[in-house]
This record gives sequence, C-alpha cells and structure tokens, in this order.
Amino acid sequence: MRVLVISPEASLFDGDADSVIAPVYDGEVGILPNHAPFMAPLGRGTLVVKHAGQATRFTVDGGILQVVSNTVRVVAEQIKGAANA
Repeated sequence: MRVLVISPEASLFDGDADSVIAPVYDGEVGILPNHAPFMAPLGRGTLVVKHAGQATRFTVDGGILQVVSNTVRVVAEQIKGAANA
C-alpha cells in the first residue's frame, strides 16, 4: 500500500509500506494493505510506518488519518521528523 505523511510545511514520507500504526483520538489503529475505507482524527503519539523489516517513526499531534483505495494519508497538524529502527 502507498503511504503519505504530510505536515503543514512539507511531505515527509511518500512510499510503499507493509503496515501503519497510528495514534488516533481514542487509542491506536493498525492499517494493513487492502484495508476498508477509513477516516479518523489523529491523536498525540508515535506513527509507525513499516516496510521490508524497517520501521520509520514520526511523533504526531493532531490531524487526520485517511485510508482509501490502498492509500494511507496522514495529514498531521504537528509532526517531528522520522527515525528509522
């Protein structure tokens, strides 16, 4: 699936992923390829994008998570850079 991570200043990630774990307003949500259409407000916490055994992490606070047509869009109000693990 394609994942886009966008802040008010720039696009921080645009690529393929095997899974996404995101903080939402009432907990966490996990997204896998071919997930049903979904939309939720982002909460505060760590966004994890996993691909080929690597994990890229972002610290987010507020915004929107949208899943449509095998594409995950994360539009964060506040976001701190990526860290690979």
